[in-house]
Amino acid sequence: MLVVKKKLMEYNKYMITKKNLPPCPVAVLLKLIGNKWKILIIRDLLTGTKRFGELKRSVGCSQKVLTSNLKEMEENKLLLRKAFGLSLAPVLQEMAVWGDKYRRSLKK
Repeated sequence: MLVVKKKLMEYNKYMITKKNLPPCPVAVLLKLIGNKWKILIIRDLLTGTKRFGELKRSVGCSQKVLTSNLKEMEENKLLLRKAFGLSLAPVLQEMAVWGDKYRRSLKK
């Protein structure tokens, strides 16, 4: 249980809340995207969805920096992450079914 709480605290450490927002709207924006990496990430995502490696190359930062910034931006609802691998699940399941049928046909 302690591990779960610690991870939850780590996940929320950059989350912006009403309580910690500055009164000035410009300061709010700067708090959300106030480093050069976030601005470059937003620039590159304006043209459409990108894969992690593609974004890393175009932004030009390390994997650790990109991961950290993307996690912050997702926590603050500035971007939405999609996992496209899940859409392949039905295809892989059918491949497994075919493989099983083929294996059984060889044993006859």
